[in-house]
Amino acid sequence: MSVDGDIAAAAARLCPGFRVVEVRTLAADAGTDTSDETRKAAGYGAPRRVRLRGADGQERALVFHVATADEFGHDRRADRAAEQLLAFDTFARIPRHVRALDVGAVGPSGLVSLREAGELYLVTEWIDGTPYAEALRRIAADRRLAEGDVARCQSLARYLVELHKKRQDRPAQYRRAARDLVGSGEGIFGMLDAYADDTPGAPPARLAALERRCVDWRHRLRRHAARATTIHGDFHPFNVLFGADGFTLLDASRGCIGDAADDVTAMAINYFFFALGHDDAWDGGLGTLWHTFWRTYLDGSGDHELLAVAAPFLAWRGLVVASPAFYPGLAAGARDRVLTLVERALDAERFDPALADAVVR
Repeated sequence: MSVDGDIAAAAARLCPGFRVVEVRTLAADAGTDTSDETRKAAGYGAPRRVRLRGADGQERALVFHVATADEFGHDRRADRAAEQLLAFDTFARIPRHVRALDVGAVGPSGLVSLREAGELYLVTEWIDGTPYAEALRRIAADRRLAEGDVARCQSLARYLVELHKKRQDRPAQYRRAARDLVGSGEGIFGMLDAYADDTPGAPPARLAALERRCVDWRHRLRRHAARATTIHGDFHPFNVLFGADGFTLLDASRGCIGDAADDVTAMAINYFFFALGHDDAWDGGLGTLWHTFWRTYLDGSGDHELLAVAAPFLAWRGLVVASPAFYPGLAAGARDRVLTLVERALDAERFDPALADAVVR
């Protein structure tokens, strides 16, 4: 059955005793002169008006809002699902607003109602393994590298080289990734909002100045849309499980399209972070892994342009590991060093991994 046919069947179920007499797609600004400068050329979605008629001649009309992809934050299916669910949950709160009668999805056998559903869920397989974070904790505590530590670090960098190898002609998605990096709840703005005004090592004026730098960087990133590639989107040590057969990844995020610098900085910042609070941990091994990771990735990918765009991604990941929400036990001095690295990266024309050596000690 076609989408229009599915919609007609769903409309008949919502209105027992009525039959569908018309399904019509609605234009964004129907009936307006095409020369009118106020004419709206596009909207969000592809709504259909459904007319129904009862046996007594009474008519009803429903509108089915079918989501469609666009570059205004609706390019991912998850975005479109979120918008439909939000509409269903909120329309009734607004006086004189049209009622929302149902919400659902287009399935292979017709429209599937979610009207009675609560939270959505996801099921994945279980994989045995140890988070890579445990290895970094061990190195920090022992102040030395064990057999296999360098090889594991190199394997992660080489994985990213392969993942990022093929660029994608997705400029709109790259701009979306840059916008989300700075402005989303999981991005820089959201991280900054989680810092209380009295957070040790992170006074409000310092964070406000950092935010302004990041906004400037977003406009610089827009010039690099040709860098769009497949990314993991949350490539940090708690999302990497090492087992007998190598490593497995968890929780790919944020649409998996963006800049390679996202993944590289997400992992790299943790070599720096785990060294804080442990005297000699940087010189005892984590500094070696920091430089090994950067060198292995840059040599393997040849993508030295990454250093010209890395700073705002490093800022984001730095704000995460310095966050009192995620790491409430972090000392003020350690938080200060993370933010100092972030500030120096944002102020530089190109990121130099050697910056970390002077900051961490």
